[in-house]
Amino acid sequence: MNISIGTLVRATAGRDKNSYFVAVGVHDGFVYIADGRSRKAENPKRKNIKHISPVCRIADTGGLTNKMIRRLINEYLTHTDLQQTQNL
Repeated sequence: MNISIGTLVRATAGRDKNSYFVAVGVHDGFVYIADGRSRKAENPKRKNIKHISPVCRIADTGGLTNKMIRRLINEYLTHTDLQQTQNL
């Protein structure tokens, strides 16, 4: 599994299961994730790489702020909701 900084991921285990985050760091089998609300970029959650699933890659990762992280997650969720309702 290749996860790098700026990858949108979904937690697959733990109390934050099925929540979306952005990877803000990767080190020794762990990924540091933030959602911009409860988990800020300044204090990311350390998550085992086995307990997350990559969703999509974000093109521009320069200077990820909490506001940018919230916007990226929201845009992804809004976009996928629109696609799912159009397929019905």
